[in-house]
Amino acid sequence: MTHTRLALALATTTLLLVTTGPARADDGPSVPPGTEASASAPVELDPNDPDLKLPDGATLAQAKVLDIKSVVEEQSGDERREDTNADVKFALQAEVLFGKDSARLSAESKARIAGIAEEIRAQNATKIRVFGFTDDLGSAAHGDALSKRRADAVQQVLVQELNDADITYEVRGYGEQYPIADNSSEAGRKKNRRVEVSFPRSEG
Repeated sequence: MTHTRLALALATTTLLLVTTGPARADDGPSVPPGTEASASAPVELDPNDPDLKLPDGATLAQAKVLDIKSVVEEQSGDERREDTNADVKFALQAEVLFGKDSARLSAESKARIAGIAEEIRAQNATKIRVFGFTDDLGSAAHGDALSKRRADAVQQVLVQELNDADITYEVRGYGEQYPIADNSSEAGRKKNRRVEVSFPRSEG
């Protein structure tokens, strides 16, 4: 294979990787509205550029760049942090924050939330999402109500810790929607019972 053909083959491979859509597991759960990957292509590609040397009849797909995600989870699974190029998200298991079927926070859980508030300050974030989730046991209506009460409780602590009138909050209870694990096992259900706090990363 000549150097020219090798370079073209590599360029074609790179284009295929860049134009791939968001990565997700087969038939995996979607994410709550507004939390989808949002990165855009850094450069425009000209399909008529003679240096691109596309075969006759070939066209370029819409270019996309995937968010780079870093995930750090406590060994116990009680808390997980996800960082992308755009956002920071903390996920706290419900058992760490609340008693069974309760939305009352313990002193220890308030300390965890205070730690998240410190990161919000560090990122100078002014828009915060607080989403509650449950497993699929019990009625959907009960899960919706409980997850919203739990999200409200976490948001109230953040308000007290941050004490900043410029911060806006989006607080929702999604119940059993958007599971992150299989509800057929207790280990999976435990992961799904959670409260997520997410906010934009600082551009600085």
